[in-house]
Amino acid sequence: MQLETMTDLRREFDQAAEDIQRLGQRPDNDTLLKLYALYKQGSEGDVHGDPPGFFDFVGTAKYEAWAHLRGVSEEEAMQRYIEFVQELLS
Repeated sequence: MQLETMTDLRREFDQAAEDIQRLGQRPDNDTLLKLYALYKQGSEGDVHGDPPGFFDFVGTAKYEAWAHLRGVSEEEAMQRYIEFVQELLS
């Protein structure tokens, strides 16, 4: 991907992260997990670090959602995040 195109994608990604804050109501947990996982994959790449402990249910759900995207390129994750945010805001 060309640098200029990547910069534009990063700008759109960052804007989508801001835009989602103005969503009228709190999304359901599945939607929040999808947003979280796409954002993390787009901003940091594949999941890293140790999984949370057994009794950290929220942390485990987030870790597993992100791990499910292992292998998805950061660019693809950013694009999917942007499209998902646009869908939620429309």
